Amino acid sequence: MSIKIYTDGAAKGNPGKGGYGVVLISGEHRKEISGGFEKTTNNRMELLAVIVALEHIKKPNAQITVYSDSKYVVDAIEKKWVFSWYKNNFNKKKNPDLWRRFLVVYKKHQVKFIWVKGHANNKENNRCDVLAVSAAESTVLEKDVWYEKESNGGRLF
Repeated sequence: MSIKIYTDGAAKGNPGKGGYGVVLISGEHRKEISGGFEKTTNNRMELLAVIVALEHIKKPNAQITVYSDSKYVVDAIEKKWVFSWYKNNFNKKKNPDLWRRFLVVYKKHQVKFIWVKGHANNKENNRCDVLAVSAAESTVLEKDVWYEKESNGGRLF
């Protein structure tokens, strides 16, 4: 089974309201996913988009290509930085909660990442941007509990 995943994240302010957008394509099947948060960062939304997409793939060992305009995400994986971060318990690295969550789902599949230029002539990446921005602008937003706790010196809200 071959699956194409397009992802994007957005933040209105950094930190600020944020959202992610995902387009999953497998053969004739297509699914769009998005979600928004009250206070988060762009990098968290870029990474969360990939995580949510991979978590939606139920059949193990799927052949997946992820297209992302996030150098933060693509380079961390393709240049294998995240595996060194993991060995060092993510010491002084941002978003360890999401990177740990990513590694759990990443191991279940055969995944390769391709960087695409954002806001360029890529129809699916542009659709993800629309989904992410719309989610960030929604009136129904979740709390990014881990981020808010970390940004408040360990205090929740």
